[in-house]
Amino acid sequence: MSPSLSVVADNDLKVVAPKTETVSERVRRLQAEARQLARDHVKSLSAAMVDLEQLAAEIAEGGDAYAPGIREVARQLVEDLDSRVQTLEAIAART
Repeated sequence: MSPSLSVVADNDLKVVAPKTETVSERVRRLQAEARQLARDHVKSLSAAMVDLEQLAAEIAEGGDAYAPGIREVARQLVEDLDSRVQTLEAIAART
């Protein structure tokens, strides 16, 4: 036999109203969120640049399957991306 169920009133339940943010608190919170999103975005950019650098290196070392001009552009891209990623990481570390 299953137990019977009944409704019980909870008259002692206290409703705690959420604290409302002041405008200045909200501004600070939103600015902090924006800074974090910007940091995350820069990390994504750096990761994409590293991936592109690896792809360009594969093409640069691809031998005769790729035209010499393409290999040269890929080689230059590898060099440029490496320094650009380092620059981004250095700037991001300071902020």
